[in-house]
Amino acid sequence: MTHKRVMWLELFFDLIFVAAIAKATRVLLHLENGVIPLEYLFKFALIFIPIWWSWVGHTLYTNRFGEEKLSHRLFMIVQMFFMVMLTASLSPDFDSYYIPFLIGYIGVRFVTSLQYIYTIRDVHGGEREVAKRLGFGFLIGISISLSSLFFDTWVRYFLLYLGIFVDILVPILNRQYLKRVPVNTPHLLERFGLLTIIVFGESIVSLVAIFETEAFLWSEVSLIFLAFLLIITMWWQYFDNLEKKIDKEAVTSGQVIIYGHLFILMSLSLFAAVIQMSYLYEVNPTFLLILTFGTAFVYFLSTTAVFHKYRIPEHRLKIWHLLLFLAILTTFLVFNLLFPVSVLILLTELLIFFIVYTIITTK
Repeated sequence: MTHKRVMWLELFFDLIFVAAIAKATRVLLHLENGVIPLEYLFKFALIFIPIWWSWVGHTLYTNRFGEEKLSHRLFMIVQMFFMVMLTASLSPDFDSYYIPFLIGYIGVRFVTSLQYIYTIRDVHGGEREVAKRLGFGFLIGISISLSSLFFDTWVRYFLLYLGIFVDILVPILNRQYLKRVPVNTPHLLERFGLLTIIVFGESIVSLVAIFETEAFLWSEVSLIFLAFLLIITMWWQYFDNLEKKIDKEAVTSGQVIIYGHLFILMSLSLFAAVIQMSYLYEVNPTFLLILTFGTAFVYFLSTTAVFHKYRIPEHRLKIWHLLLFLAILTTFLVFNLLFPVSVLILLTELLIFFIVYTIITTK
């Protein structure tokens, strides 16, 4: 398979998502009585999903049909403008920023839909069918979300996210057509790797925030060092698998990569928040334990699903590997529930798990 080159404008486009993901992560830092209220966990998901889907939309179009030409650049530049508006409107206070949020999101998705429709005249056969089904299919979800303007209270948000849900379903419902026009797997993996790097960066920002606080004590630098080693180990596991264990010649619709990364990226964002909370906030120990291990489970299961699907056959893991990983995490979690431990021990346990996970999955 020809390796489609990532365009410079794609990388420029990604810069907006640095700010967007940072704002989504900050939503998690609203604690009440030592816990994140369920309302803010829910709002984090409601903010993160449109960010992810906006990025996925332009990336998948570029992967299949994007070319280094003027029309494609102009479409992307318009998308960038709407994405800036969307990012600026991200806030837990949905009501106050609803209109700019809606304009930003609808703008990004409508331009993506127009790109597919514009492409119909230039392609034939299976490509034409895909462009037509996605271009007009996305208009359904966009229209449902746009109709939320005519309502108030909970109905407004129900319609907004119903439209987003329908939008996300369009490629899944058209999978049989997308399989006939497979993604450029090397390009798709590289693009998701670049987005994952951006989200990993949020954990580094969390470490910097701890160092900058006046409450920081150098006697506690071991905690920060452990968190740093944990980030490096997770990075090592992800990118060594991405670079060395994945079949980049796989002919696929790419949907496991696409939807699996939603959970990878959200769990990484949660990890970044956990790092800050564990030092800078008064957190309920049981809540911190459950949040940390819950995040670890989600990250582990989602990376396992994505990488197993696309692994070179001789490098695929066995069922006993999965059981071993689950046993290690579960043992640590149960032990900590029975015998509460410090944050230092908690991070050490996670580091041990991810070292084992990395060694077994990358050797």
